[in-house]
Amino acid sequence: MIASLRGTCIDIAGSAVVVEVGGVGYAVTVTPAHALTMRHGSEVFLRTRMIVREDEHQLFGFESAEALQVFDFLRSVSGVGPKSAMGVLAHLDPAQVANAVAAEDDAVFRKVSGIGPKTAKLITVALSGKLVAFEQAPAGATVAGAAGAHPAAIDVVSALVGLGWREDAAQSAVDSVVATDPGAAAMGTQSLLRAALGTLRPAGAGR
Repeated sequence: MIASLRGTCIDIAGSAVVVEVGGVGYAVTVTPAHALTMRHGSEVFLRTRMIVREDEHQLFGFESAEALQVFDFLRSVSGVGPKSAMGVLAHLDPAQVANAVAAEDDAVFRKVSGIGPKTAKLITVALSGKLVAFEQAPAGATVAGAAGAHPAAIDVVSALVGLGWREDAAQSAVDSVVATDPGAAAMGTQSLLRAALGTLRPAGAGR
């Protein structure tokens, strides 16, 4: 079982990346947002889950232990395969998945390709009480949150620098999101990255 990979990213195509470790290239499926944090030739570290079936072996990669754990929880639900579980994580970070389950909000899961109304409802029922450790309080004390460092800020700034933005521009973008977005306190790494990218694009990416 391949539990993690640390190596050089040698190919990126959408949500598929190839990580070379010791001269061997591993094809790994990640979320599109996660792929955006990688660059050709850069060192990457992925927590992984290998899914073995009769006709294929698939390797799925995650940027955090939390994402991997939520992926496994989602796969434990009847009707949710690895591709659908990755589809959920492409739309929601672990905290958002946990908050949706806690709120019995199956609508967010119905937006994922391959997940119908019955399966979406089953996700909220089957995972009820199992994702408490991943929940985050929704926006409320956002002013206090803006004053302190967002828990994902360092990772997001690093990802933006890796994508080619100057560190000061990256930090400014993250600070702006944390200070002005009412939902910033509940954002995970991927959500904060997407929001920060949104503030940078209009300014010509600040490169």
